[in-house]
Amino acid sequence: MKLLFIGDIVGSPGRRVVKEVVPRLRQDRGIDVVIANGENSAGGSGITPKTARAIFEGKVDIITSGDHVWDQKEVSDLLANEPRFVRPINYPEGTPGQGATVCQVGNYQLGVINVQCRTFMPPLENPFRAMQTAVAAMREKTPNILVDVHGETTSEKISMGRFLDGQVTAVIGTHTHVQTADEQVFPGGTAFLCDAGFTGPQESVLGREIEPIIERFLTSQPRRFPVAKNDVVLKGAIVEFDPATGKASSIERVSEPLPAE
Repeated sequence: MKLLFIGDIVGSPGRRVVKEVVPRLRQDRGIDVVIANGENSAGGSGITPKTARAIFEGKVDIITSGDHVWDQKEVSDLLANEPRFVRPINYPEGTPGQGATVCQVGNYQLGVINVQCRTFMPPLENPFRAMQTAVAAMREKTPNILVDVHGETTSEKISMGRFLDGQVTAVIGTHTHVQTADEQVFPGGTAFLCDAGFTGPQESVLGREIEPIIERFLTSQPRRFPVAKNDVVLKGAIVEFDPATGKASSIERVSEPLPAE
């Protein structure tokens, strides 16, 4: 079975490349299930029911998120009513929404868990303790588990991957918007990539127009950071795994440009 994970979708360019590229990838590469991080899909900050709908229309099965999940007030509707949407699982008890969900893939199930790191991030519950509990509960339903680990530092994300080796199918990082080159399958059968990169305009600073960012660094004055437009690419990874055991056999980075008009 093959799983496609899509790194942070940024604004309308990111949504567009998902809609145009994912159906073809599913067919050409034999993709069975698609998970995408959508926390920056609404103007580059947050997610709304409208942008989530556009992502689902692009043949995405589950949407994950991260620390920007709260940026748009309309997200409350997704948190309350959309079973295909998850926010980080290590928010305090009583936080709206869910941190894990299960997707039916043919005769098998895939569990998806979203967790947020703490280093240089807003303080949340201990992600490692939260994942111990979440993975144990998910393994009672299925051995096939994808973890989106949303964090700033490579060390914390790699530690999470090693911590979960042999217990989940894949641990793939998001948040930094820079695709790393450390894809590997750990000894216990867990595929790992420290960061999937971002899906959107690569001629940018992490998806935003270049000049306002540089001006901010030069002047320390507030600036608006519009989403950029050019060199739109879908970034992510494809994981192949045995759905009977949940063990991964390979992981491959993906970089697919928006087709020329």
